[in-house]
Amino acid sequence: MILSGGSEMTGQSAAARIAGIMLAAGASRRMGCNKLLLQHAGEPLVRRACRRALAAGLDPLIVVLGHESERAQEALAGLACRFAFNPDLGGPMSGSLRCGLEAVPADAQGAIVMLADMVHVSEQMLRTIMTAAQTSEALLVSSRYAQTLAPPVYFRRALFGELMASTGEDCGKAVVDRHREHVLYIDWPSAALKDVDTPEEFAAL
Repeated sequence: MILSGGSEMTGQSAAARIAGIMLAAGASRRMGCNKLLLQHAGEPLVRRACRRALAAGLDPLIVVLGHESERAQEALAGLACRFAFNPDLGGPMSGSLRCGLEAVPADAQGAIVMLADMVHVSEQMLRTIMTAAQTSEALLVSSRYAQTLAPPVYFRRALFGELMASTGEDCGKAVVDRHREHVLYIDWPSAALKDVDTPEEFAAL
């Protein structure tokens, strides 16, 4: 893990509240079933991802659901998640992102956006991003895998308006691109970027 970028470290309070937005509303068309309910290491993928986010200290953790939302809620029973619902089941990821942003409490300094099918994102990765967000003035803290920018990404509240206006499937990447001079990058191994979209990818786990 390597931190790089143009933002200076400051002495901000380590207690600054950071929300989590877990995007988990997709229909898993390439998988042929709801991939987030598939069992890995003894638990559904969505529960595994949310459990790690909660253990990292994200507060609150907002899980954006859509496809088979009742089954997903059952899979998350007992976890301290808040739920937001995207009614546009066939729409782009930006719709789910907006639903999550609308649920972020006013006292949160920002939010970390995550994808529930990125199975190699660990509690420690999230803690590292949180620490960077709490101890810097960076508008964004972006994960970087080789040269690929991808979640988890931290967005300070000042960018929520731009995120709400974004469209498409890039999960805020256009906003990151517009503010490259204000981004703090955290480099992770390329293998951590893998997600699960097909039966073959799930079998490879």
